[in-house]
Amino acid sequence: MTVRLLLGRPRPGVVGETRRVVHVFEAPSQNTPPDRLTAFCSASFGPGELELLDRPLGMPCESCLRLTPTPEPQLPLPNGSSET
Repeated sequence: MTVRLLLGRPRPGVVGETRRVVHVFEAPSQNTPPDRLTAFCSASFGPGELELLDRPLGMPCESCLRLTPTPEPQLPLPNGSSET
């Protein structure tokens, strides 16, 4: 199963500057934005509280990194061949 991920950090003023770490979220499957986004570390944010990022920037949330699902290992191809 593929999990789509979002990266975001609290906007300036929502939390203190030292707590503006980058959290990892599972992308919502609905077409409408949810009322709240909850990171893998359980931090929850409402509308207007997050700055969504298109790439990792700044300090990561270590708990989110530890709890983010990793890709499933790829199974070997039949006959021992490999794709390159």
